[in-house]
Amino acid sequence: MLRPRLLAGAPSALVVLALSGCSSPWGCADTTAERGAAGVRVQVVDTSGRPLGVTAEVVGWRLEPHPQVPSEGDRVHFRYRFDGADESSGPAVDACAVDKERVALGCQRVHASEAFGPDGDLTGDDWLDVEHPERVAGVLLIPNDQSYDRRTCEQDVKDGGGQHPPEPAVMGDRL
Repeated sequence: MLRPRLLAGAPSALVVLALSGCSSPWGCADTTAERGAAGVRVQVVDTSGRPLGVTAEVVGWRLEPHPQVPSEGDRVHFRYRFDGADESSGPAVDACAVDKERVALGCQRVHASEAFGPDGDLTGDDWLDVEHPERVAGVLLIPNDQSYDRRTCEQDVKDGGGQHPPEPAVMGDRL
């Protein structure tokens, strides 16, 4: 008598699980945001393209040997500033050394949380290692916030999915 009641309730339980998304891979979708226009000064945007109220800016750059490895030759030493960012968990953007045609020669991520300063004016500096430093014409920032990239559907069907930041810029990309 107990077995027929359990079996009768099983389809209802499966329907509830399927509708809740617990066992349904069809409800998960990954999308990638479009890369914003790179610039010396950019408004940082979230994965939906909405401004975060933070400005990132390259405030200067020069070619010089890195003090810890001067024998390796010139690298791009650049300074940057985040205005309006949170000191502890602000956004991150990609910084790229580019040539005259705005082709990336080398890129890396810079985080507002690694900069310091008073009243939301966070400054920092970093180094870019490029193969041909003599070709560097400037350093640009890409406005897309790279600080948070949620799990993908492949990693977690139940809780993954949604909008993801664009792929990071790599050497050879035109910005």
